[in-house]
Amino acid sequence: MNKVKVDDIEQEGIVNSAFDGEIKELENCRVHSDIAFKSMGDFISASGHVEGKITLECDRCLKKYDYDLNFDIDETFAKKSLLDDYGQELELTSGQFVTDLNGEEEIDVYDLLYQYVILNLPNKKVCGINCNEGLFVSEEEFENHDSRMDVFKNIQIRGK
Repeated sequence: MNKVKVDDIEQEGIVNSAFDGEIKELENCRVHSDIAFKSMGDFISASGHVEGKITLECDRCLKKYDYDLNFDIDETFAKKSLLDDYGQELELTSGQFVTDLNGEEEIDVYDLLYQYVILNLPNKKVCGINCNEGLFVSEEEFENHDSRMDVFKNIQIRGK
């Protein structure tokens, strides 16, 4: 089930949604999730856990490697438009997001998972702790470089 109806959540109080499949927009990304959607008056909370694997490219050596995904989902949806219908201030706890449904009748679980996978990828993608590729340039590689880089040959390092 890729979509959960807001009416079902309101009627049942809690709707559980499981996903086991690929996130096609990402390279070799397969996830399994269990998410509970709970009605909270004008809001819906979504909480659950996601596990899986994704193929990333190392920022140092450019080799592909598998990265384990393991994170929790904690999202709040506003049933009404936040700007129009909530005149009072809304207090959010640290790290909590509120997504405005703008009157939508369904919550797209697939899109929620896609967003959370993207947000939980590492800033620096490194294939392993010992990856030193791309950090050093040999003298031979330096000599066979682009001629536009010749300006850097004259840089002197102080203290040597």
